[in-house]
Amino acid sequence: MRVALNLLFFAALIYVSLCALLYFAQRSLLYFPTPAVSLPGATPVALTTEGATLRLWTRPTDGDDALIYFGGNAEDVAASFEDFAAALPRHALYFVNYRSYGGSTGTPSEEALFADALAVYDHVQARHPNIAVAGRSLGSGVAAYLASKRKVQRLVLVTPYDSIVNVARKRFPVFPVSLILTDKFDSASRVPDISAPTLAIVAERDEVIPRRNSDALIARFPKIRITVEVIPGATHNELGPTYPALISRFCNTN
Repeated sequence: MRVALNLLFFAALIYVSLCALLYFAQRSLLYFPTPAVSLPGATPVALTTEGATLRLWTRPTDGDDALIYFGGNAEDVAASFEDFAAALPRHALYFVNYRSYGGSTGTPSEEALFADALAVYDHVQARHPNIAVAGRSLGSGVAAYLASKRKVQRLVLVTPYDSIVNVARKRFPVFPVSLILTDKFDSASRVPDISAPTLAIVAERDEVIPRRNSDALIARFPKIRITVEVIPGATHNELGPTYPALISRFCNTN
């Protein structure tokens, strides 16, 4: 009996220790900052927010239309800039490097990224009244938050999820992730506050965001307000050449 109790005690101790390890390591498992790069053809803009200076890649225009882009958790947003510039020639572009990404300062967290998104929107809105917002993977949660707090003309969610908690449950099924995770990115809960026409782009063979998590988010939207495009054969990081064209068509629809 004592041996069984000792084994139970040590098993519980190991489990609690693993929970603690996951808690303290969670942001290192969620955010993968990218180094600063140069990007010919783009204009870097430094935007000071509370606790950080963000480096934005921009393509200014004199028109009313602009697009703000939030990337994935390990994405160098500079890599997508040229494709978006070609697909959206009339839009001013604002690609956001999160805190500690691409030459931005500060430390990333859900609270910080959300606050920065509002600051970027306010900076852009002072120059362009018609703003579309796009977010990919992790960035879809930032974009959904922004669209729930500010007026946007179009919302594009690329390889989206309902919440990071629900995605994490599949990867860490034996842990109470809803209690452990501090950065939850609960996009599904924000849908009632989103009024913009929305495009969801889903990779048919997404190996990072399970299809059920994308579908759970999509199901929260009224059907009249969301368009869904599934890219055949695409994986999470390889969406193929049709991806920018889908966004262009959606953002240029009256």
